[in-house]
Amino acid sequence: MLDYKKLAPSLLFIFGGSGDLNYRKLTPALYNLFLDNAMPDKFAIVGLARTDYDLEAYKSHLKEGIDHFSRNKDNNGSWDAFSKNIGYVKLDVADQTAYPQIEEIIQEKEKAAGEKMNVIFYMAVAPQLVPVIVKNLNTLQVCADTACTRIVVEKPFGHDLESAREMNKMLLEYFEEDQIYRIDHYLGKETVQNILALRFANSLFEPLWNRNYIDHVQITAAETVGVEGRGGYYETAGALRDMIQNHILQILCMIGMEPPVSFNSNEIRNKKVDVLKAIRRIPKDQVLDFAARGQYTGGWQQGEQVSGYREEKDVNPQSTTETFAAVKFYIDNWRWEGVPFYVRTGKRLHDKTTELTIQFKKAPDFAFPKEATETMRPNRLTIGISPEMDICLRFQSKRPGQAMILNPVDMVFNYKDAYNGEEPEAYETLLYDVMDGDSTLFMRADQVEEAWAIVMPILDVWSSRKPIDFPNYSPDSWGPEDGEALIAKDGHHWIIQPPRIKKI
Repeated sequence: MLDYKKLAPSLLFIFGGSGDLNYRKLTPALYNLFLDNAMPDKFAIVGLARTDYDLEAYKSHLKEGIDHFSRNKDNNGSWDAFSKNIGYVKLDVADQTAYPQIEEIIQEKEKAAGEKMNVIFYMAVAPQLVPVIVKNLNTLQVCADTACTRIVVEKPFGHDLESAREMNKMLLEYFEEDQIYRIDHYLGKETVQNILALRFANSLFEPLWNRNYIDHVQITAAETVGVEGRGGYYETAGALRDMIQNHILQILCMIGMEPPVSFNSNEIRNKKVDVLKAIRRIPKDQVLDFAARGQYTGGWQQGEQVSGYREEKDVNPQSTTETFAAVKFYIDNWRWEGVPFYVRTGKRLHDKTTELTIQFKKAPDFAFPKEATETMRPNRLTIGISPEMDICLRFQSKRPGQAMILNPVDMVFNYKDAYNGEEPEAYETLLYDVMDGDSTLFMRADQVEEAWAIVMPILDVWSSRKPIDFPNYSPDSWGPEDGEALIAKDGHHWIIQPPRIKKI
């Protein structure tokens, strides 16, 4: 059983309550929190959607999601106990006259609880519906209570810098920044959060965490799947928007940030914004030197024949949308001056993995005989985010025998080996934090805009200069040649850990 502090009474409204996100992620996460005794003693969850459900049919629908997607299944009547707190209201989000019933539900639930409740509005809807909902919610008196009312907004946070600014302006017109929780599920992953613990709770690493000892940093987020029926969405996004602008840049911030003076939410986010502001904006005439893109063709992957991106459903047969993107970033500050940060992401790649690599500079080898150093390698710290959740430190060791021969060896910490039980899913962590009022792991308006400002020069050049070689990589590969060339011209290569069979 995980340790959680007891939360204040909470009432959670889920717009899009009959949709896929609630079915696959939100209700399973809330159910797991309930089983871990992490939900408030007094809570209620109300789904809001246009689907014509009666309450029992709605609960049955959500129960199917639990059976398929929850890490815990129904046992000893746990679902019955949890589902007593679930309600459903058929509601057209565009109908302003329907919103007063939300206030009636709040009054009813607070009367039953015998005390005031925190009220959370979760936007599990298409981005274009968020402004409509936010404006209509603002007519409710409860939204003026900045201490107890919160709104949760899913990514994408805009389509470019201009639309992100418009979205933030709209949200801040009706809600205070402290009420707004822009959710990025990547930041809820245990291993992502552990980056901060690794850096700032261990004197072993922080003194070395700078340009004097680190040669370069790599972040890889690779998928083996294609667009999985989401061609309509992906056509308007692409790999740079879908992964690098948000997930990967946030991970880069955790690697690059300065030590915080406290774990106050705004202190942590201030340090991340400092990193984003320090990331060098790539001049448009140098984009081709700092960024590479690709698109997968049809072929074979893991013994199965797969379609090319242009043959996917709802994709333009002449599409120029990238399914692979790699970028070299520099953080222009005292700590990181001259240290390249290489990031890449793509679909239909050879392996499903998200991992970070801190490549240290090579140690002097003049003290050893030549034959001892043939297999000598620089120290390396690798942090596995998924599917492996581990930390691997490579160092040099003498090979047994009379001769002084150096060999690289790995010391591995694995979450599953070290801790009993399953780690909480990312949405469990984030939903708990919303109910707790802790915004540390959520995006602030200035973070969103700075992240868009970083990638806009690349997006502008890519939109104005259509690729002439798409599709340019095969499924089950590691992407296009340009992705390899991006890092190879600096004398490096992309690093992927072999299957984790090593032990401490």
